[in-house]
Amino acid sequence: MTRQPPTFPSRGPSDHSVRDQIVEAAMQHFGHYGYEKTTVSDLAKAIGFSKAYIYKFFESKQAIGESICASRLAMIMAVVDQAMDEASGPSDKLSRLFKALVEAGAELFFHDRKLYDIAAVATRDHWPSAEAHRERLHRLIEQILREGRDSGEFESKTPLEEASHAVFLVMLPYISPVQLQYNLETAATAAQQLPALILRSLSAPYVTID
Repeated sequence: MTRQPPTFPSRGPSDHSVRDQIVEAAMQHFGHYGYEKTTVSDLAKAIGFSKAYIYKFFESKQAIGESICASRLAMIMAVVDQAMDEASGPSDKLSRLFKALVEAGAELFFHDRKLYDIAAVATRDHWPSAEAHRERLHRLIEQILREGRDSGEFESKTPLEEASHAVFLVMLPYISPVQLQYNLETAATAAQQLPALILRSLSAPYVTID
């Protein structure tokens, strides 16, 4: 099978310490000035490398941003994975998923505001890291719903893809970096009330409305 190259390939040895140094410096610089206001020239000057030298390891500013974004999204998913491991069943998993995503997103927003902007840009511009994160969450919701149907906790007449997508859309204002920044005041309440509403809907007798 032919392997497809990544959208933003790394230049130079992937384990080269210079790559880590560039990413670390970029995180500090983006964290202070913001991603969109920083150019590769600005970054090169701040790090003390030439612009051409940075391009030996990353083909663009977005490639550097992708590396940072992917690491932050991996941190969020680590929180989610822990929440899933502690859940007692499908209903509990869905509640814990929403709560973990809201809390992790809010934590990133408050403590790394400028780095949060990278996640917002990644979501807005459909970066591969953001799209992969979105797809993973969608599939996780679908998996939880399937488990709930198999155990008899959730109704099973609604098409699974339709139900999982609807749940994702309900969560979206509180888990999307672009939207969460406008919903922080209600995020804590939403993390409690919306999962309860979703679960009541999933477990309610299915009624066909003509």
